[in-house]
Amino acid sequence: MRNPRTRWAVGGVALLSLSLSACGGSGFDDKDKADSQASSGPASIKVLVAASGDAEMKAVTDAASAWGTKSGNKATVTQAQNIDQQLGQGFASNNPPDVFYVDAARFATYASAGSLEPYGDSFEGKDDFYPALRQAFTYDSKLYCVPKDFSTLGLQINTTAWAKAGLTDADIPTTWEQLASVAKKLTTSKQVGLALGDTRDRIGAFMVQAGGWVTNKDATKVTADSPENLKALKFVRSLLADGSAKYPKQLDSGWPGEAFGKQKAAMTIEGNWIAGAMKSDYPGVKYKTVPLPAGPAGKGTLAFTQCWGIAAKSKHKAAAIDFVRAMTSKNAELTFAEAIGVMPSRQSAQADYVAQFPQDKAFIDGAAYAQAPVNVAKIDQVLADFDTGLQSLPDADPKQILARLQKNAQAVVVQ
Repeated sequence: MRNPRTRWAVGGVALLSLSLSACGGSGFDDKDKADSQASSGPASIKVLVAASGDAEMKAVTDAASAWGTKSGNKATVTQAQNIDQQLGQGFASNNPPDVFYVDAARFATYASAGSLEPYGDSFEGKDDFYPALRQAFTYDSKLYCVPKDFSTLGLQINTTAWAKAGLTDADIPTTWEQLASVAKKLTTSKQVGLALGDTRDRIGAFMVQAGGWVTNKDATKVTADSPENLKALKFVRSLLADGSAKYPKQLDSGWPGEAFGKQKAAMTIEGNWIAGAMKSDYPGVKYKTVPLPAGPAGKGTLAFTQCWGIAAKSKHKAAAIDFVRAMTSKNAELTFAEAIGVMPSRQSAQADYVAQFPQDKAFIDGAAYAQAPVNVAKIDQVLADFDTGLQSLPDADPKQILARLQKNAQAVVVQ
């Protein structure tokens, strides 16, 4: 489970065509529309997606078909085998797809290279998207693309193990100290209190809760080697050192959700994608999700998101924007949520989403205090090295891990 946004299908897609056919209005300049389609009539656009499975592929294909019927255009949707590689080849050959998924972790690299059309600031209704998600796709003060959906992290609790340890709802941890306390109480000879992912995609949440992060908000300054981040890593180290928390590999598991599902851990920290895995692979395990405990600086979680990117060299930009508008209407996003298990990126859809998926309230409430991935071009290897450092805990020195991250990140950020 290397990709933090890997998901399992949790519903059907029967309503998709109906909901999308109700989407009206393009919201972009009529002149642009005329310019882009005058020479060839209706546009035929190529859409490249990194779908999590058959359900997502069907959902996007059905949505594209509904858009085509309504608009008179055509969208050919292709499932990527390796989207980073395929996009790179498309950009290099000046023949990229018109519309494609862009992961927040890769966004800045594409934007800095001039590969993306910065359509976001003129996108009608852009302020309806959660601020943290818009920030994730802002580069050089421009909103390049709008987020298509998102996920956050929550704390999963095995309710059977919880009750067996004599714990009640009053013991649900809301602070680091309380998390450490219940993790110890839940640790037995057969299970650990907390299964924790061994990368920044999980441990980073503690950094946010301590008031830290890898960079400042607009990603112009590296802030890795800070007292706040040090406090976070020391806390994680303490959980690992006393045995109340373990990494997945210590529990013979590929990812924390597997350890949780096999009941080798009484708690874990995962995203809303865990619901599909539990339903599919561990249907007998009873659990619930609560917000992550607050740290010294307050509440904090991580957001994982993707946007609908449009190629700077697309010959059908107006049609591409119209396609994105259909894909990100409130009704469409709610239908995608049902079909795929993601959360709508529009704030106006939150109440409807919670009404439909009350068990996910902790996840979507996290949007108000979530930190999106590091928004810096070509920082992938630096962050991978940081992950290697985190995996060496509890034996490694957190101060040295952060100092190394600071040095390496500065070499990328300060050009």
